[in-house]
Amino acid sequence: MGPVTGLVLYAVIWWMTFLVAIPIRLQTQDESGDVVPGTHGGSPQRHDLKKKALITTGVALALWALTAWIIVSGQITLSDIDLFTRFGPGPIEERGLGG
Repeated sequence: MGPVTGLVLYAVIWWMTFLVAIPIRLQTQDESGDVVPGTHGGSPQRHDLKKKALITTGVALALWALTAWIIVSGQITLSDIDLFTRFGPGPIEERGLGG
């Protein structure tokens, strides 16, 4: 895995984790009883995005490290998840035809 691939993988994991973390412990204006005129009652009153972004960074780093280790070490390969043999026969060495 190259550095750009690793960076893109981290960005995808970070955003997915962040989008999961946003609604956790979100307090709406209806829940706080202080609805600002002209806004929806479900609008956030207290969202703590900075704290969630910092927590997301740590969680995403751990998930990325695990995922990168699995990819680099070859613990799981395309052959392992190719249930219907749609990816082809694989390299010559795997077919036993190589020297």
